[in-house]
Parts: sequence; C-alpha cells; structure tokens
Amino acid sequence: MIEGRNDFTATDSTRYLVVLDVDSTLIENEAIELLAEEAGSLELVAAVTERAMRGELDFAESLRERVATLAGLPSSVFDTVRSRITVTAGAEILIKRIQELGGTVGVVSGGFHELLDPLAQQLGLDKWKANRLEVIDGVLTGNVLGHIIDADAKADALRQWAEETSTPLSHTVAIGDGANDLKMMEAAGLGIAFCAKPIVQESADVALNERDLSKALGLIGL
Repeated sequence: MIEGRNDFTATDSTRYLVVLDVDSTLIENEAIELLAEEAGSLELVAAVTERAMRGELDFAESLRERVATLAGLPSSVFDTVRSRITVTAGAEILIKRIQELGGTVGVVSGGFHELLDPLAQQLGLDKWKANRLEVIDGVLTGNVLGHIIDADAKADALRQWAEETSTPLSHTVAIGDGANDLKMMEAAGLGIAFCAKPIVQESADVALNERDLSKALGLIGL
C-alpha cells in the first residue's frame, strides 16, 4: 500500500542516488537482535530497539547499551548470524534497475560492518557504511569502535555520496523505517517511509506499506 503525496519527478535519463537503511528495510531482520539472541539478551535488546526506532531514546546511547550485552561472544557469532539474515523482497530488483540507469545505490546502517560487508558485496551495492564492533582475541568486548552511525551520520553519508557521484540532492532518494532515518530523508529529494514507525510515516514524503522494495521504483518514477 502506497500512501502520501509524491511530487518527485524522474525520467529514464535521470541518474539517481538511492540510499537505504539496512535493518528492517534492506533486510527483514534487526542485526543487533540476531546477535543478542546468541548472547541471551534478546528481550532487553528488542525492547530498547523498539523505543529507539520510535524516537523515544537517543540512538547512540541506546546502541551502546545494547552492544554492551554482547560482551563475551566469540567472533564466530558473525558467521552464525549471517546465515539467518533475509534480504527484503524486491531489493535486488531495485538495486539492479537503479544501476542500469547509471545511478548509485548505497546503504547506511546503525548495524555493523561485520554483518553488512559480505551482504553488500553479494548484492553488488556501490557504497555502504555501518558501525564496527570491537573484538579482542576473538571475543566481542561489548564496545563500538569509532563514531556511531546515528541520524546525523546517515544524512551526512547521503550528502557525501551525492557529492562523490555528482548527483544533485534533488535526484537522491532515502528509504528507511525508523526515527534514525528521518534526517537522511529530510536531506534527500524524496524520502520513502518503508513499513515504518508512525513518526516516520508522518514525516516522510511518501509511505510504502508493502514489504517489496521494488515498489519504490514506481515512487521514483520508474
């Protein structure tokens, strides 16, 4: 189901930059919850994730709280969890079509490079960015390395990739489901709420409430 008004116009000769959120958008899963299940902290982590995606908690603070519960997991958990990740229907069609038209597809995630990197390569994505977990002697410490990918970082990534690919912001599209995606959507020429939380549905340019990412092509004008 598609809701909202979309004044975004496009033609087949237009090159686009499409940037997607990962958890519950590009994939059907929440990566932190898959890891938390292995750590025995799923109930706590799922509750915090839900509040963060509704915009009730600071994302960076909530991520640190959730990652702390992963301390002690062996790094082999990444292989275990990767096998359980499901790509959202229509994602590969969307990626292929945009690239066929000379455009760029990137993803920016509040999740983790350790899980995203192989998936991004498998899907043939052009650009991707995520958080990185600290691992010492083959064991997760419960810490996140470097600057956390939060709402500001997602918007910055979209702007950076637009500049790198010489894509006008008016030709950029942001697709996401949580409050952490709102600034990225505001920066883009078109913001698509994908089966999103109420705060995102209210703020996005248009809402796509069918779990098929290929339907976003129609909203872009393709």
